[in-house]
Amino acid sequence: MLTAKQHELLLFIHHRLEETGISPSFEEMKEALDLKSKSGVHRLISALEERGFIQRLANRARALEVVKMPENMAAGRTAKDAVAKATTPPAAAPAPANDVIEIPLHGKIAAGQPIEALEDSRSLPVPAALLGSGDHYALEVSGDSMIEAGIFDGDFALVKKTNTARDGEIVVALIRGEEATLKYLHHDGGKIRLDPANSALQPQVYADTEVEVQGKLAGLLRRYH
Repeated sequence: MLTAKQHELLLFIHHRLEETGISPSFEEMKEALDLKSKSGVHRLISALEERGFIQRLANRARALEVVKMPENMAAGRTAKDAVAKATTPPAAAPAPANDVIEIPLHGKIAAGQPIEALEDSRSLPVPAALLGSGDHYALEVSGDSMIEAGIFDGDFALVKKTNTARDGEIVVALIRGEEATLKYLHHDGGKIRLDPANSALQPQVYADTEVEVQGKLAGLLRRYH
């Protein structure tokens, strides 16, 4: 038997995997179940794993798989659910979390002095499990200003498209509509400060009208030769 919260979490994970092919984050699970901390999510996940309802997939972040569903959950759809299912047009099948998808590869981005972010028609194959919801693109990192954040020359930055970001997040910043760079974002009065992750380099400061956020870092790919 599952507790009410275990039952609710299992259903939430199952529905999210059906819709997107990617398991929800711990923060999303915490909010969905109205829990006060992520430790409660960890306990529920562990309990479901011990009972054989889910399993964690090794070496992949945010990777959970539903192994089985309780019999009463599988058979317990309400009439409302059945009507909604019958009247809702079928959605396109989501990409499973272990699939590889192609995202646009838009040239190079500076992790040093700003350089032009080149637009081209190339694409980069990326494991779907590395990407969350939303649209993404990739940029090849050039330079060493983010090495203390584990971002090295030649890495591929996987970027979620957005024009907003919180202080302290690593963003793609377009400067004066011409150059792009990968840096930590900070608002400093009426200025925008772009901080490197390299103690040998200095922050770059611009007027807030000179900087446009074009995405924030969602992940990295690294090729070993």
